[in-house]
Amino acid sequence: MLTINQWVPAAHAGDAIGDSARRVRGLLRKLGHASDLFALTIDDDLRGDVRPFSDPASRTGDVTIFHYALPSPMTSAFASLDGRRVLQYHNVTPAFYFAPYDPALFRLASLGRQELATLVGHADVALGDSEYNRRELEELGFSRTGVFPIAVDTDRITRKVARPALEEMLDDGLVNFLFVGRIAPNKKIEDHIKLAEVYKRYIDAYYRFIFVGRYDVVPRYYSMIRALMADYRLLHDRFIFTGPIPDEELAVYYQRSAVYVSLSEHEGFCVPLIESMAADLPVLAFAAAAVPDTLGGAGVQFAPKDLEVAAELLGELAFNDEVRAGVIAGQRRRLTDFGDARIARELESLVQNQS
Repeated sequence: MLTINQWVPAAHAGDAIGDSARRVRGLLRKLGHASDLFALTIDDDLRGDVRPFSDPASRTGDVTIFHYALPSPMTSAFASLDGRRVLQYHNVTPAFYFAPYDPALFRLASLGRQELATLVGHADVALGDSEYNRRELEELGFSRTGVFPIAVDTDRITRKVARPALEEMLDDGLVNFLFVGRIAPNKKIEDHIKLAEVYKRYIDAYYRFIFVGRYDVVPRYYSMIRALMADYRLLHDRFIFTGPIPDEELAVYYQRSAVYVSLSEHEGFCVPLIESMAADLPVLAFAAAAVPDTLGGAGVQFAPKDLEVAAELLGELAFNDEVRAGVIAGQRRRLTDFGDARIARELESLVQNQS
């Protein structure tokens, strides 16, 4: 039995990296290993489940898995560990996306990539959670690299929940198109607004675009989105920006939507694609960065970013039952690649190679 610890800079409920790390911890324990998760900052409702990084036990693992997505004091501490060191890279959004909107985030993203490079030569193995991320590690100079996907808890999307008021609102005859994630420049939310204008003009006027996730991360960017909606004179009641919501409401949005839409230009993995597949929600995605890796041929992917083509595809997925059924069948097949059985096998192989 080994002691296999994981480090995450921040433990937030609903955060894809922290949620995955807690799921991996459970799988490691099932494999017979001692395993704990340590974080610099911990949400109140996770205290007692996640241990503080200041705990000396954080440095005593036989193997330490460091989940890297932001610069933090964990980076230098990881480089100086005596035990086996496994870096798992979740990608850092390129800084140029933030340059027009937030100098502080521009600087943070720039530092994030610089700090990642300091770990070259200080990790026994460097894993990307997608092939896209693995290639970036290789380009930086990490010599031993691999892919280990995020462990996604799809139960929170597929469980039966009752939210009568929300369900009634979403079942009002409009076709719901869903996006899940923070409202940030790399997600290209402005292209969703442009797509809505094209879709309304050429396909169908009875639509609703739903954006689930924080919209206060980059305030100037969110203001630009609202201004663009005003320029197009779009009906504001056809666009919902929910902010953070509980899992029970998130499940309802997935289950009551017709298509999941991703027009993002930079993703290191993109957990909502997995969640959509679990919810039998057809995915329409711009094929950029790690999106093709995660979908693996499933969903409907397109490139270049022609929004007239995207609007036609959106209409097909919304109204053509035969097309929908075929896409859903392909997504179900792809989803099996992200089940606990595969994650456990890869964990066991990883641990054996670190012993």
